[in-house]
Amino acid sequence: MIHVQKLSKRFGAMQAVHEISFSVERGEVLGFLGPNGAGKSTTMKMLTGFLTPSSGDATVCGHSILNEPLKAQLNIGYLPESAPSYSEMLVEEFLQFIGEVRGFSGKDLAKRIAYVLATTGLTEVQTQLIDTLSKGYRQRTCLAQALLHDPPVLVLDEPTDGLDPNQKHEVRNLIQRMSADRTILVSTHILEEVEAVCTRALIIASGKLVGYGTPDELLEKSEYHNAVTLSVRDANPDQMQEELERIDSVSRVEKILPESSAGLASVRVFPQSGRTITSEVQEYVSSRKLIPEQFYVERGRLDEVFRKLTQAAA
Repeated sequence: MIHVQKLSKRFGAMQAVHEISFSVERGEVLGFLGPNGAGKSTTMKMLTGFLTPSSGDATVCGHSILNEPLKAQLNIGYLPESAPSYSEMLVEEFLQFIGEVRGFSGKDLAKRIAYVLATTGLTEVQTQLIDTLSKGYRQRTCLAQALLHDPPVLVLDEPTDGLDPNQKHEVRNLIQRMSADRTILVSTHILEEVEAVCTRALIIASGKLVGYGTPDELLEKSEYHNAVTLSVRDANPDQMQEELERIDSVSRVEKILPESSAGLASVRVFPQSGRTITSEVQEYVSSRKLIPEQFYVERGRLDEVFRKLTQAAA
């Protein structure tokens, strides 16, 4: 549904986006991840027609953003960062206004408004002034206007920015529900958002694509992937470290300072790249007749992958 080919944007001497390529299909939520100033919003503005690319192209539902910009835009619902709305309007008045601007009227417009109110959970506040709504409801209102023409593609720029944890949870659930029959591109710098809602993610830094894959594939790039954290009582952490480091598949072992309980020895055991060490650590525990109070295997840490990839590109 979205196919991007070597998309670039320059502002004078500054290269904001450099030859980015990616695709997003129906039913997918692609997380567009990067630090502030990485080029995320610039890329989204090119895809939605607010900026003209310096080079490259992209298609939305088969329509080129360069050669068929209006047809491409008709297939997109866009939620820009800090999405504007008319605070002095009622929610339903705002949606009525946006619908009329888009060329809808009469029963068709009424049906569309009822649909987006129900989809975004705004029915109970439709007669309230936008200015009186919580930030979460205002964000939903802006999302409702993006859905009004029932677009197959949604481009959402920082959709949970500034929301409290409950509001973020509500918006993420809404994105997941809408993804069943749409293509969704979500720009964010919030790492937990990628794991919460995205089927795949790409990482951009200094205008360049530096990482791409499913959340699990990105987690596999973490040093902590398959690392084992082990905590036991009445054991010598120095001895544990020394003995565990003798295991061939172990890369290194670090001691973890106990948080509260005295006499608790804790270590984190890192595997050699591409290896798993769960059975070897379990065998060590059994052979030493240790009784673990904590034993868990890490999936990896997306924040560490993010820092590693973006700092290398800086």
